[in-house]
Amino acid sequence: MEKLYRDAKILIDKVIQANMPDLAVRNALKNRQFSENTYLLAVGKAAWTMAKSAGEELGDKIKRGIVITKYNHSLGDIQGMEIIEAGHPLPDENSIEGTKKAVKMAEELKEGDELLFLLSGGGSALFEEPLAGLTLDEIIEINSRLLACGADIEEINMIRKRLSAVKAGRFAQICSPAKIFSVILSDVLTDRLDTIASGPAAPDMSTSDEAMAVIEKYKLKISGKIKENLKIETPKSLDNTETIITGSVRTLCESAGVIAQELGYRAHILCTEMNCEAREAGRMISSIAGQIGKGAYSFNRPCALIFGGETVVTLRGKGRGGRNQELALSAAQGISGLGDILIFSIGSDGTDGHTDAAGGIVDGSTFKRLKEKGLNICEVLDNNDSYNALAALNAHIITGPTGTNVNDIAVILAG
Repeated sequence: MEKLYRDAKILIDKVIQANMPDLAVRNALKNRQFSENTYLLAVGKAAWTMAKSAGEELGDKIKRGIVITKYNHSLGDIQGMEIIEAGHPLPDENSIEGTKKAVKMAEELKEGDELLFLLSGGGSALFEEPLAGLTLDEIIEINSRLLACGADIEEINMIRKRLSAVKAGRFAQICSPAKIFSVILSDVLTDRLDTIASGPAAPDMSTSDEAMAVIEKYKLKISGKIKENLKIETPKSLDNTETIITGSVRTLCESAGVIAQELGYRAHILCTEMNCEAREAGRMISSIAGQIGKGAYSFNRPCALIFGGETVVTLRGKGRGGRNQELALSAAQGISGLGDILIFSIGSDGTDGHTDAAGGIVDGSTFKRLKEKGLNICEVLDNNDSYNALAALNAHIITGPTGTNVNDIAVILAG
């Protein structure tokens, strides 16, 4: 098992480095001509890294820059740019303050000016200005319910964008007549531009009827004010935007496959659109691992089976955790007693839920060791307390903020 754990650490470190956005941003900007009056706005968990790369590539062409990122995701000053750290996964006063500064800069743009918009996952919380008549507290309340009910990211952002003055293409309208060139690091399975960070500079593909259907599906109680705003249609076309996607969960999985092969494993990408309850994904992945352990599958060992996507967690308990930790813990029971097999799951941004962990790692002994500590996996999962259970076994993956954000990856390593 020691070799498997060593290889897992190498794979995690290298796959994160392979998906850092700095080179992708440079390539997106290298052969493009920019206006002499170019301004920069970077929003998201990877905003600092993207802004730093753009600043080094374009130099004095950038007249002013604003960077809005998650707390502790800034790695220092960037010349000519104001850096604002704010709340995630829920917006806070700093989200509002940073967005107001970005809106003011956008309102001052003129014909012939250009905005370089660097966007990554997390932008829905970090970039926020409630529509007139709504308060930050109301936005936080509806966001909290959406995050807890088991809705996926497209459903969540379908609601959030309709309550914001800067989402669903409305920010692009503020920038007009200036042009916007968006470079996007996608954390959305389908790479839908109107879903990534709730689409500040993208026409909205969803409708008010679809938004109301989400409310009905999850039986969410909303105020009359919120209901009125959900019924207002969002911009369906924009004439001042151009967009390029520089990274996604597909590139995350592909790079993991290459690295696994370099480590001597036969790599197989089984899924890049995993979208279900985290505990169900863990059970499914462990069932595949169990079959490999019994020699019932045609995957020749040593092998690495790779799953990408973004699972969801429906909150039922009051514990601590995140979707990747919950997936890993759920997988532990299915591989109990198996040797030379481990499973890990991580968020590429280095954070999982409201914790300091990127994810978790389990093997055939995890279930037994938890039981010896008096911990029942089913009870832990029902309380959504995967963090403390994994902490008891030193089974967390800790990377710190990585500077990138291209969804999650789960891997079976079978020696």
